[in-house]
Amino acid sequence: MKVNAVDSPTRAPPPVTLALPACIKMTTFGMLTHYSSYYQCLATTATTTTTKTTTTTKATTTTTTSTSTSSSGAKGTPVGFATGTTGGAGGVTVTPTTTAELLTYLSDSTTRIIVLTKIFDYTSYYGTTSGQACKLWTCTNGYTPQMTIENSVGQCDGQTLYDVTYYTSGASKALTVNSNKTIIGKGSSAGIKGIGLTLVNVSNVIIQNIQITDLNAEYVWGGDAINLSGATKVWIDHNYIARVGRQFIVSHYDPNTGITISNNYFDGTTSYSASCNGMHYWVFLFLGTADQITIMQNHIYHTSGRGPHIGGYTGDYSQQLHLVNNFYDNVGGHAIDAEVGSIVLAEGNYFQAVTTPDTGASAGGSEYFVQTVADAAACSSYMGRVCEWNRQDSASGTVASRLTTSVLSTVGSQSVVKGLKPMGVADVPAYVQANSGVGIVN
Repeated sequence: MKVNAVDSPTRAPPPVTLALPACIKMTTFGMLTHYSSYYQCLATTATTTTTKTTTTTKATTTTTTSTSTSSSGAKGTPVGFATGTTGGAGGVTVTPTTTAELLTYLSDSTTRIIVLTKIFDYTSYYGTTSGQACKLWTCTNGYTPQMTIENSVGQCDGQTLYDVTYYTSGASKALTVNSNKTIIGKGSSAGIKGIGLTLVNVSNVIIQNIQITDLNAEYVWGGDAINLSGATKVWIDHNYIARVGRQFIVSHYDPNTGITISNNYFDGTTSYSASCNGMHYWVFLFLGTADQITIMQNHIYHTSGRGPHIGGYTGDYSQQLHLVNNFYDNVGGHAIDAEVGSIVLAEGNYFQAVTTPDTGASAGGSEYFVQTVADAAACSSYMGRVCEWNRQDSASGTVASRLTTSVLSTVGSQSVVKGLKPMGVADVPAYVQANSGVGIVN
């Protein structure tokens, strides 16, 4: 089955009205106190840039970054499936000053290292679109749900339609990224606003240390931050993504291989929540027929679903995902949702105040979710190393046993997986909070 070229969800989130438990509120307030300057900044107006003050700690794993600049123009080199990605290495280094220049540098066929020194605002670049939208969710607890833009997917069939106006950027326009590019921001206040990046049938791209924010956040189908379709060798590292209408990252039907998503801060704090709890539902949607993706050391904060949603299609369809050392932080819904066709190795992830860390075997995917010493030891005969167990804190839900050993002989047999030594799960929260997002590496 081939999916819609934009993003065809297999199911919408339920129209729930969730009140945050006291433990979640306490955890959240604790983070806000500890990182007050960062989170207060993120909550300000769209024109305000973000900063993050941290103390870098040393990981006990093979990390993806260092303080030195490689020939690619990025800091460090990728591990996982994107190993060997060099981006714009050997090309010309450019520093765009206008939105038009950046658009050209990204899309042309020239090998480039593109250095961003400010926020490039494309919000009104393509004007506005007048259309219709429906209200699929009703919140009765004071939260405001997203509206859903009427389109060919048909989610609004049978629903009352309302006239709306939204920005064309994001909803139907994205910045095209061609092969052999490094996009790197300087400092903590560089990136793009109001529009996402699309990588279609390209290879060898690095996206590092930029913000991607504010894509029609009040509307489902308002915009994806990063689209992948038929992409290979892509490293998405140390970025900050927030306030988008649809997915933070989506992979479409054509295979996306050699992908590593590492050290990013995915901030789901939103004023428009499909799950009626102030949390963004649409995090990661992976649909490529033969995707190979590493998701490593990311801070996934204040979300409510699709963390990731992977698979869901039968036939000649198989996706490999290595989910390692991520910090799921205050998730008022589900995190991992592995459906049929997916092959997922989950190790060393820390779940803090996560309602449903894993949707379970009923979703239909193949998964090896490490929870015990025995689970970890079983990896040795397939991978030549023990796996690191996942941990859920007392405010998180439990995970039923998911130990499909064929995952270890497929995902686990890959050299880039076997050779990756995760850090101890106890170190994950502190390390990820100190080292994810913008302003850390450049």
